[in-house]
Order: sequence, then structure tokens, then C-alpha cells
Amino acid sequence: MKTAQYNKKKIMAKKSTTREIAFGFAMIILTGTILLTLPISVKSGSGNFFEALFTATSATCVTGLVVVDTYQNWTVFGQLVILGMIQVGGLGFMTIGAYISVLLKKRIGLQEREQLQESVNTLEIAGVVRLVKKIVQGALCIELLGAILLAFRFIPEFGIGNGIYFAVFHAISAFCNGGFDLMGIQEEYSSLVAFEGDAVVNLVVVSLILIGGIGFIVWDDVARNKWHFKRYLLHSKIVITATAVLTIVGTILFLVTENDASLAGRNPLEKFLGALFCSVTPRTAGFNTVDTAALSNSGKLLTMLMMFIGGSPGSTAGGVKTTSMVVLLFYAAAMVFSREDINLFGRRLTDEVVKKANAVVMINAALASIACVIIMTLQPLLNFEDILFEVLSAIGTVGMTTGITRDLDIISRMIVIVLMYCGRLGSLSFALIFAQKNNLGSVRRPQEKIIVG
Repeated sequence: MKTAQYNKKKIMAKKSTTREIAFGFAMIILTGTILLTLPISVKSGSGNFFEALFTATSATCVTGLVVVDTYQNWTVFGQLVILGMIQVGGLGFMTIGAYISVLLKKRIGLQEREQLQESVNTLEIAGVVRLVKKIVQGALCIELLGAILLAFRFIPEFGIGNGIYFAVFHAISAFCNGGFDLMGIQEEYSSLVAFEGDAVVNLVVVSLILIGGIGFIVWDDVARNKWHFKRYLLHSKIVITATAVLTIVGTILFLVTENDASLAGRNPLEKFLGALFCSVTPRTAGFNTVDTAALSNSGKLLTMLMMFIGGSPGSTAGGVKTTSMVVLLFYAAAMVFSREDINLFGRRLTDEVVKKANAVVMINAALASIACVIIMTLQPLLNFEDILFEVLSAIGTVGMTTGITRDLDIISRMIVIVLMYCGRLGSLSFALIFAQKNNLGSVRRPQEKIIVG
């Protein structure tokens, strides 16, 4: 009975924290929307409310889908507002708020620590304040290093002022998996296509995306245990292994599928860089060096699978997360080979982890399916695969598009906005917001078998 009461209190506390996080992100989006509608934010005339709302949501939810070109439409002030929302959305407003409190030497109580634990998605409350300091300081150092490296390429291309500004903007956007770019200075909606063969830009952006997407817990684990892989937490082992496999296998598959399609006519180095970028950016950065609309059908399908998986928990990335897919994959294997336990790296996974992974994947799939049906009903002239691509990009907070974002009507854009918001919070957390009561009780119903499969 005591265990049930404890679990009930724990679940209710989690719901309360989740609602506070959801409300906080909503307030950031609203504030950003208001700022982007000001004349000082727009290069010509006053800002359109729905364009501002879509952009603010995309930036705060670190997605990268846009209905207007970032450089062509927004002034430097507007771009800085977007950059600020990307940074806050990527690291989390609670993380940044707690770090400021630490700098001001304010005391952080138990309730605030519990909220931080939920915000950064760490496994335990002990050391969460120390972790927050590492997250913010580490993020700033990595972004600074990325900006310095990008500046060597952007300064010769755009001049000293623009070169430094563009380097900082793209470093933050890449690390936070934001997907926003300023390359509209060359051509609208072109992303990083102009740097398709530039090894420095490609490798720096890919590295920033991967580092931002592996998760803060993994950072801390690697920092403490250095290169001793056996000492890592099971979570870190799964994340690092899954990220490496997806990156390597994805690169090989894109080399095969796009060799005579979007990568045709390039030299071997450019093909490798293009395939590597195509493998990394769907999880979940949103930049592209290859025209997304020019991808082969198999390339688009592979991209959609990558977008659905996304990055890792407690990171700047979205999607159902690598750990969820690994858990379900090994759960299926255990069922096929009649194994009672799900074992990874010498450890056994709990039933609770399997249930949560299943819930996350099913909720994401259900939301994406419902959104697809609604948008296809509202706009039947749009291509099905383009709609599915757009929906998965939104809920996975990816930001890649085949070009239909600007063709969506108001209702369809509002659906995409909801998907981006849901994707940033996490589908399970989003569902928890609407869960009004806890059904955990002392009485359990009788069991009965049904036929499945």
C-alpha cells in the first residue's frame, strides 16, 4: 500500500513538472511571436502573426521548418530573437534559469532540483545542479569552437562582420539541432547547399549535430570515465553504439541510394560528404547540403525513418529517440528467440522501460498518422509522400522539407505547429499533460489472455 502511495505521488509530481515545462515553452513561443511581429523584426512592413507564430514555434522547438526565408524576411534583431529561442529551446529554459541562479549564488531547493531532473532527463536527482553547470558551460565552449572553425570558411565568403555573425549563428543552430540558416543571402531556402563540397563546413556542422544529439548524460559520463567504455552507464553505451551504427550504416545506404540520384555528378569526396550529411541531419538538425526534393524514393524513405528515430534522450534532438528503438528491437528479438529477459551489455532492462519505449513510439506514430490524414483531407492536391515527410519532420523536430511548408494553408500550419510543440516536449510528456487522474490503485483486475500476432 505504501509503495502504491509513493508511486502515485511520484507520478503526480512528474505530471506537475511536465505541465510547468509545457507552460514555460508556450510562454517562450508567445513572447517570441510578439517580438517577431514588431516592425523592428521584419525587413519590410509589419510582421504577419501566423508567420511569426510558426517561426517562433519552430525556433523554440529547435525544428527549422520555415514559411519565410530567415535572412530575407527578418532583420538582424529578428534573427537574434530566433537565435535566442533556438538556444533556450535547445538547452531548456529551466537549465538556463538554474545556471543563472547558480551564478547569482541563489539556493536551489529540492522542488527545483526535481524539475531540473525532469527537464534534462537525467536518471537521478543527485548531482543535477553540477550537471546543469556542465551542460551550459560545455555547450557554450562547443558552440564557440564550432563558430571559430566555421569563421575560417564564412569570413572569406561573406566578409569579416557577416562571416563572424554567420559562424556564430550556424554553430548555435547546428549544436541545438535548430536547422535555421542565413544562407538566404545567396539564395532563398538554400540551406548549406552552396557548401556541399566544403569538408570543413560539412564536418564541423555534422560534429556539432552529433554532439548536441547524444545527450547531456552521455557528456557527463564520458567526461568522468574518459575512454573507458566498460565503465559507462548502460544508457551511454546504448546511445553511443546506436549513434555510431545509424551514422555509419546511414552513410553507406545513402551512398548506394543516391549515387545516381541527388549525388550524381559529384566527385568521390563530395559524394561521401553528401551521404554523411544526409545520414546525420535527419536526426534531427534540418540543414541540408543536398536538395531534399531531389532525393530518390529510397533516399526519402530512409530519411523519414531517420527522422522518426531522431536523437537521444536528454539532448537537443527530437524523435522517438535511439534508446526507444533499441529497446523495442531487442524486445522483439527476445520474443522471437523465446528469451524471458532483455539483455544489453550484460544488463537486464526493466519492464517499465519497455512499456515507456512502446508508448513513445505508438503515440508518435498515432499523432503523425492523424496529422497526415487531416492535412491530406484539407489539401488533397499535395503529394502524400511530401505530407508524410513534412509531418515526420515536424514531430521529430527535424526541419527538413521537400518544399511544401510554404504551400500549407493556415489550418495545416497550425497542425504542424502542434506537432513541433509536441515533439519538443516529447510525445509521452505531451500526453501526460492531459492525464487528469492517476489510475494506480490497490485493486487489480483479473487477467485473461487474448490472441495477438
